[in-house]
Amino acid sequence: MEVGVSQRGLATFPPSSGMQCAAIGRIRSFLDSRTPSTPCLVVDLRSIRERYLELTAAIPDAQLFYAVKANPACEILRLLVELGAKFDVASMREIELCLAEGAAPGDLSYGNTIKKSADIAAAYALGVRQFTTDSLADLTNIAERAPGSSVFCRIMLADTGSVTPFGRKFGCVPEMAADLLGRAAGLGLAPAGVSFHVGSQQLNPAAWEAGIAAAAGIAAKLAKRGIGLPLVNVGGGFPGRYTRLPPPVSAYAAALRAALARHFGDAGSPMPGVVLEPGRFLVADAGLLRSEVVLVSRKSDRDEHRWVYVDVGRYNGLAETENEYITYLLSTPGRAGDTGPVILAGPTCDGDDVLYQRSVYHLPVGLRAGDHIDFLGTGAYTASYSSIAFNGFAPLPTHCI
Repeated sequence: MEVGVSQRGLATFPPSSGMQCAAIGRIRSFLDSRTPSTPCLVVDLRSIRERYLELTAAIPDAQLFYAVKANPACEILRLLVELGAKFDVASMREIELCLAEGAAPGDLSYGNTIKKSADIAAAYALGVRQFTTDSLADLTNIAERAPGSSVFCRIMLADTGSVTPFGRKFGCVPEMAADLLGRAAGLGLAPAGVSFHVGSQQLNPAAWEAGIAAAAGIAAKLAKRGIGLPLVNVGGGFPGRYTRLPPPVSAYAAALRAALARHFGDAGSPMPGVVLEPGRFLVADAGLLRSEVVLVSRKSDRDEHRWVYVDVGRYNGLAETENEYITYLLSTPGRAGDTGPVILAGPTCDGDDVLYQRSVYHLPVGLRAGDHIDFLGTGAYTASYSSIAFNGFAPLPTHCI
């Protein structure tokens, strides 16, 4: 894959949405007036508001639990509380962050299936009453430390072709999920339904079909035992805009509605309510990561590719460039002209801190140390992935405007 910039140094492939272009304009005005140190992430809150309203309009009957791991900035959490969002949390720290910004404990879902018994008890003490499980050991801990709580059981899906698949770490097979939800009722818990995740940055709206079909089968099986499952949690996976333009949100909404009607309509159980856990979709396009060029060099006089080293890498903000899963749109403000192929790398003394070498980016030939390179669509899984200080490089600071 080859990605370029225009002669004016602005990313043009694929075309950004009007919403994203407006956000970039507001962020650039902030950067021009404040000139913060690089690297830094700037997040446009207005864009997040617009994206939230877009998703709620497309799937109006769904409950939206924002996946806090995508970007836990306090300003983002506060905005989403104001908009009426709920929150998918993975740790006690995320629970505390949400509560500090005004979220109600009943609006938090402890979605991580890997949690200490002590953390379950601590969450319960703070008022959290919704948990997700995928094992008997965890379910037993929930029953003991969070009695009477509502539980989802997460099922494991085969690789759905997402850009960043989850592998086999989370979930269990549908047969086990049915057994666990049945046991939950016997343990005094309230079975909420089946949850699943189709992988992050999912570009295929039909990818949710298999999970919904499996959830319907489990619901029908438990209905025969007198156990109702009022909800189906279809997780996240809704995409941001990078170098591959995703389908519109309306395509995802239509695919979800059709799959639910197709499978639950014939499953012998009532149509469930729908839970969504968007993260990337809400915040990715709202962010711009500004970096500074540290060095431009070649490995030999005959090398066609310049190596461009920037002050942000895989350990302080760009973890999702691992295996080049996510290919960000780039921009070079203030540096235009003819372009040529480059290999992009981060600043640390680590051989793995290379961002793109198979995905060949074309950047201005005149690019020099001190120039800026902007990574677009970086509102999700950047600052939240930063290391504490690998090699002494500080975590990525975030500015919300």
